[in-house]
Formats: sequence, C-alpha cells, structure tokens
Amino acid sequence: MTVEGLPMAVPATGLPARVRIHEVGARDGLQNESATVPTEIKAEFIRRLAEAGLTTIEATSFVHPKWVPQLADAEQLFPLVGELPVNLPVLVPNERGLDRALALHASRVAVFASATESFAKANLNRTVDEALAMFEPVVTRAKAADVHVRGYLSMCFGDPWEGAVPVPQVVRVCRALVDMGCDELSLGDTIGVATPGHVTALLTALREAGIPTAAVGVHFHDTYGQALANTYAALQHGVTTVDASAGGLGGCPYAKSATGNLATEDLVWMLQGLGIDTGVDLGRLVATSAWMAAQLGRPSPSRTVRALSHKEQ
Repeated sequence: MTVEGLPMAVPATGLPARVRIHEVGARDGLQNESATVPTEIKAEFIRRLAEAGLTTIEATSFVHPKWVPQLADAEQLFPLVGELPVNLPVLVPNERGLDRALALHASRVAVFASATESFAKANLNRTVDEALAMFEPVVTRAKAADVHVRGYLSMCFGDPWEGAVPVPQVVRVCRALVDMGCDELSLGDTIGVATPGHVTALLTALREAGIPTAAVGVHFHDTYGQALANTYAALQHGVTTVDASAGGLGGCPYAKSATGNLATEDLVWMLQGLGIDTGVDLGRLVATSAWMAAQLGRPSPSRTVRALSHKEQ
C-alpha cells in the first residue's frame, strides 16, 4: 500500500526527534456520526489502530447519552479494549462521568474546557469559570486515584460567535487547568481558523506564563487547509504531542462550522518525510482507515489514505 522509499526522509533542523500522536478517531472522530456505529466495530477500530503502532488512542466519552448518543455504549466498549497494551484516555464531563470511568479502571481521563464564554455556554451550559469550578473536583479526585488528566481547551484560535480570541484569554484558562492539576493540555483549533504565526504566538505566551511546552499538545482542524502548517509551527516551538484522527474523521457537534480533524495519515506522512519517529506503520494505518471508511459507507477524506489506497488499486 505504501511506495518503497517514500516519503524520502529529509530532516529539518530544530524539530523533535519523536512525536507522540494522540489518536482521537474512535472518540472525536465518531461522535458526530448520525448512524450508530456498532460497539464491536468501534472496538475493532481501536484494536487495528493499536496494531498500527498508535500508543495513545482516545477510546470513548462518559458523557450523558442524551448529549452524544453515538458514545452511549461507553460501558460496553471500554471492557472490550481495556486490556490492549496502549493508553486509552476517556472524556469525563463531570464527577458522574469520572465515577463511570473509574468503575472500569480507566487510567487516563480528559476534561473539556472552553476559552470562550459562547462555546462554554453552548457546550456545557456554563460560563468559563463555572465550567472550571465543575472540573476542579473531577481533576482532584482523578489525581488522588493516580489517574492521568488531560485538559482539552476549545476555541483557542477563534470562535464562531465571538470571532478572534485574545491570546491572554486562552493563557488564563490554560493556567487554571494546569493549576488545578491537569498533567497535559490540548490546544484546540475547533473551527480550524489558526495560522502558523498565531500558533507560535500562543505557544510563546504559554511558555512565558510558566506552562512547559512538554505539557502542551495541539489539536488542529483542517477547515482552511492549515492543519499541517500549524502542526509544523508547533513542532518548531518544541511541541511533541499532536492530536489527529484516523482517516480525518470528526468535527464538533456544538460548532457547526467545524470540519474534520487533521488526518493521522497525513500527519504521519509529513513526519516520516521530516525523519521524525512516530512508531506508526503507515501502511497498516491506511488500511485501518480504509476499512473504517467502508464501515461508514463513504470514502476517507484523508488525502494520504486516498492516494495510497488508489495506488493499491
């Protein structure tokens, strides 16, 4: 499925030697699907992603089924994949969600905050500060249980209701998440409006605020075709954790202008070309995304999946 020797590895100076891909396809990628994906298909998707070499695979979300019906099977899914030798973080919106995750012995959880008041209201029906207050006991209890906590932050680069989001506003919420105990942050470009200079400015401001780059990951959407360029800017700044979705699946149910996530295959192709190690077998990953696209009944939006699948035919 891949072409021998391609992409040719030509390293660039000043970039990390290795990048950890935080795979979100099974959660963020599938949550917007209107037709219910069977639990066993989701489990098989996660197994195949693990076999392709991905070491962090976001499995599901313990949110109320009313809000995200596609992930209503979290209790049924997690035991099917819980023994895989990979990290399987799960989203927990509140203490009830944490209770459900801990009951299944999840070792990694994530909370989902917003940098803007409009999205906090749409997504959580709370103000930004009310949402942070809701997350504080979740993070405290998770850390007491020796559980790793990721803090997602949406609308870091732009908001469909508010427009531009000031960098200090984002830094304030990031600082709050770190201060309450989050082990890492994921900076979300939820509607895909970021550009490389903006990425650099935010990462610089976070570092100046005392938040180590090693604790920061990036989560780009490709609405304006900027996801890889933005990722490259983050790599130049020292970021080594990049979120991506196999096959480019996903969007955001509360931001209708949000299009698909950065495709994991497109990311791996770029990183391999830069000589950066990911541990991912691109051929197996492409085969997995092509298989999942067939389950969903439509072609993958990933350019790399399309190019390599075409070569195979």
